[in-house]
Amino acid sequence: MKKLYEPCRSKLVAAEKNGLKVKFNWKDVVLYLGASHGYTPSYIAARTGFVFAVEISPYVIQALIEVSKKEGNIAPILADANKPLSYFKRVSGVDVVYQDIAQKNQVEIFLKNVNLFLKNGGIGLLAVKCRSIDVSANPSDVFETVKTALEKYLKIQDYKNLEPYEKDHYMIMCKKE
Repeated sequence: MKKLYEPCRSKLVAAEKNGLKVKFNWKDVVLYLGASHGYTPSYIAARTGFVFAVEISPYVIQALIEVSKKEGNIAPILADANKPLSYFKRVSGVDVVYQDIAQKNQVEIFLKNVNLFLKNGGIGLLAVKCRSIDVSANPSDVFETVKTALEKYLKIQDYKNLEPYEKDHYMIMCKKE
């Protein structure tokens, strides 16, 4: 029986429900930043070849390890995504960088990892948590600022507001050329 994934538990599922067309390939290697308990990494692992799953919390990574044992193609990495050199020797060039991290500097973290690991022609997926970037600003203004920052380095392919599943969140899909 195929597992059903809920858009209220996964920003990627929410983005796809809202019309984002993400085409994973069965041989894709994915770098997942902010893997948490493994819900969305599991969803991605079912559609790709391999997932490097970076999580900063020693407590949370225990659940991710259990998910990785079931999936067989997820490698949990206990590390800070803001310090990609700390896991540089464990991650090879990837086809996709996916990030779901609630930090003020989430764009900077994403770009560091894209620059270091994403192959040319690869896809970046960034879950933008507007209130984490600036709690006092209008979320749509924060999103536009993020989009402009990314456009300096990547080609934006599509983006979706994640409402009604997530308030003040967006998903941006971009390509490294």
